[in-house]
Amino acid sequence: MISAIRDPDPVIFYEGKAIYRAFREEVPEEEETLPIGQAQRVLEGKDLTLISYGAMMRPALEAASLLKEKDGVEAEVIDLLTISPLDEETLVESVKKTGKAVIVHEAPRSFGPGAEIASRLMEKAFFYLEAPIARVTGFDVVIPLFSKEQAYLPNAQRIIGAARKLLSA
Repeated sequence: MISAIRDPDPVIFYEGKAIYRAFREEVPEEEETLPIGQAQRVLEGKDLTLISYGAMMRPALEAASLLKEKDGVEAEVIDLLTISPLDEETLVESVKKTGKAVIVHEAPRSFGPGAEIASRLMEKAFFYLEAPIARVTGFDVVIPLFSKEQAYLPNAQRIIGAARKLLSA
């Protein structure tokens, strides 16, 4: 948030409300800033790349942990931090290394950020891809209210299913 406030350009800050109920952690006393337009490699891996941001980072990290524990799969996890500007360099570098990509976001599948990310990966890393890019997203329906929200949102099991399908391709 601090980075967005300090940026001289207009910034739209999106924060998924589900994050508010998801976990508790200590908040540092000092200011915490992250560069706008630069993704973070949260986990190093060699078998596939999981790309996500915001509230979907928790299920992506849970899926990466379960994939390693149950299947011996080392997933590289990228936190976009910002979707515009998009850090293509980090994404392309990761996909060139792993050859496989799973994009996870909570927006509906059609016309969501995953489509743009997949398009850019196809433009910049096509010859390195060993399988089609997978997307694990919300469904193409009206986003349900709280009581049905968990059935709509991507979860670790859906991410693992997409990853296993890619790994078997």
